[in-house]
Amino acid sequence: MRKFLVVLDDSRECLNAMRFAALRAAHTGAGVQILSVIPPEEFQHWIGVADIMRQEARERIQAHYEVFAKWMRDRQGIDPELVIREGEPVNEILSQIREDPEIGVLVLGAGTEKSGPGPLVTQLSRTSGSLPIPITIVPGEMSKERLEAIT
Repeated sequence: MRKFLVVLDDSRECLNAMRFAALRAAHTGAGVQILSVIPPEEFQHWIGVADIMRQEARERIQAHYEVFAKWMRDRQGIDPELVIREGEPVNEILSQIREDPEIGVLVLGAGTEKSGPGPLVTQLSRTSGSLPIPITIVPGEMSKERLEAIT
């Protein structure tokens, strides 16, 4: 089954990317894979603290994921899959795409700040010509109604 890969993070634009992925998956008979990346810890020498921080990050991700998963199940009939990876976000996204041949589209939300669309959109769009799948960039300011109309 083809999957839409969407990145779960703390950004506002993540919500629109999740909506888009779920709506497209529901309309096309596809699945949704939600990827969350825990960045490398800065203080590796504090092993006990790093382990606690890593566990807390996983618990926070799981709780955040459950909110989106419930909405996808209840509203769209989609049962998303959660993948948690550790490392640099762009590298981990690319690794996930390479490791799962069912991923057909990467869905990212674009930020609306003056500083640009966000680091993931900026970095991944630079390498988009060599990616094995297309990227869909969903505007962060797009209304829920507009998203529903175009999916």
